[in-house]
Amino acid sequence: MPAPEPTILATSGGYRYGRRTELEFGKLLHFAVELSGVDGRRPSVCHVNTAGGDQRADNARVSEAGGLVGWDVSHLNLFPMPPTDDLRSFVLSHDVVWVGGGSVANLLAVWRVHGLGEVLREAWQAGVVLSGVSAGSICWHVGGTTDSFGPELRVVTDGLALLPYGNGVHYDSEKTRRPAVHAAVASGELPLTYCTDDGAGLLYRGTELVQVVSEVSHGGGYVVQRDESSGTAQEEKLDIRRL
Repeated sequence: MPAPEPTILATSGGYRYGRRTELEFGKLLHFAVELSGVDGRRPSVCHVNTAGGDQRADNARVSEAGGLVGWDVSHLNLFPMPPTDDLRSFVLSHDVVWVGGGSVANLLAVWRVHGLGEVLREAWQAGVVLSGVSAGSICWHVGGTTDSFGPELRVVTDGLALLPYGNGVHYDSEKTRRPAVHAAVASGELPLTYCTDDGAGLLYRGTELVQVVSEVSHGGGYVVQRDESSGTAQEEKLDIRRL
């Protein structure tokens, strides 16, 4: 059963350290599966780790975490080549697409080469829940701030733009994130921008933000927009639901 309408959960979380394994799925990833509406069978999750270079060790940790909760996890590796000639059928056969963190600039470039953006747009419209962390959050938006090019943050504006907003991640844990977002919004480089502290996620139905959630007891979500009269960025903290 697909989600009842196009759904994106864009996060700064979703993983946690495991008790017996290196990695476990956090509440945000469980929430993404819940949003898909799957019932009566094992959920199927498509893990996309392009931003992390398709490291097989990362894939193994995610597969192990999936086994712990009884989910079927497959991996859409694009290095050294895609797993199939039919990426559309591969992606649309899943309940959830989860995109890992890393270099969003490299992710977007590689996705363009393989036409994956168009496939993901169709999946979103068909009710596959699109989700992810960090680079896997920014990618669904117009763009955001990133350390893809080095320690000094820069702005990317060539995201898939399924959502017509900017996106800021790791807002509370990396001290340069907030001022970088404010500068980009004030200059007009980014449009209205939604941001998440670590552990928080933005739930969109269609292109409307309908809820901010968090898998931790602290932190939150924010909206930053340009004040046209002063040319400055104005930030507002959003209501949040703890999962």
